[in-house]
Amino acid sequence: MQYYNTKEGHDRRQQTEEAKQEERKMKRWGVVFFVLLLIQSRGILKPVEAEDGFVKTRGLQLVLNGVPYYAHGFNAYWLMYVATDPSQRDKILSAFQEATKHGLSIARTWAFSDGGYRPLQSSPGSYNEQTFQNFGGRKQYVDWARSQGQSITSEDDFYTNSVVKDFYRNHIKTVLTRTNSLTGVAYKDEPTIMAWELMNEPRCTSDPSGKTIQAWITEMASYLKSIDGNHLLEVGLEGFYGASKQQTNPNYFQVGTDFIANNQIPGIDFATVHSYPDQW
Repeated sequence: MQYYNTKEGHDRRQQTEEAKQEERKMKRWGVVFFVLLLIQSRGILKPVEAEDGFVKTRGLQLVLNGVPYYAHGFNAYWLMYVATDPSQRDKILSAFQEATKHGLSIARTWAFSDGGYRPLQSSPGSYNEQTFQNFGGRKQYVDWARSQGQSITSEDDFYTNSVVKDFYRNHIKTVLTRTNSLTGVAYKDEPTIMAWELMNEPRCTSDPSGKTIQAWITEMASYLKSIDGNHLLEVGLEGFYGASKQQTNPNYFQVGTDFIANNQIPGIDFATVHSYPDQW
């Protein structure tokens, strides 16, 4: 499944300058769907038997089949991107094997790649199945809406423009209802997925009150849960509080998020924080 987000300066890899430019754009505004994948001892996706269930929450604890579940994971946002190049796919297997070797059971990766370099979604609603078997984000969505005649004033219109929100809802539906080519099970019913994440580090500086992102999370969490009632869902926040908590993070309170309020929205099952100790 998808779990903790990544940011500029993390997980660098060798690639063309064009790819690097695309990556820099995507890391900040990744319209995600982070996928947290359960890993088998041999380093591949775990084929869960029919009687196995889904990771749930019970109070403040994660549980699997009624038993406390302790997730030990790692962030590898690049898995789908690398997998689009057949000559690089051995890196995927190697990553899972190393994870298993060190006792890690969860991998967090991106489930989006919009426009640009090696896209999953080349245009609204047009998906590359081969890529499903890469990244873009907020800017790409508003660019698509602008090209269709929508009045777009900034990237923050991602959260409010009805056409852009339709693009995003379509992406949610397409991913959730796709059949896993390895297991033959739709992603929404796939136990090897632990959780979904709505977006990679959402921000809306045009509305520091936090109301815009609060409304967007409420709407999209409800929509996702209407399709997939099996999986856990989290937002993907960095962890900044709203204006009422300026003393806690005075340099970043105006990013339009509120860690407490955002995580109390119905449909949001657990909270995550993206910590960058070298930056804050």
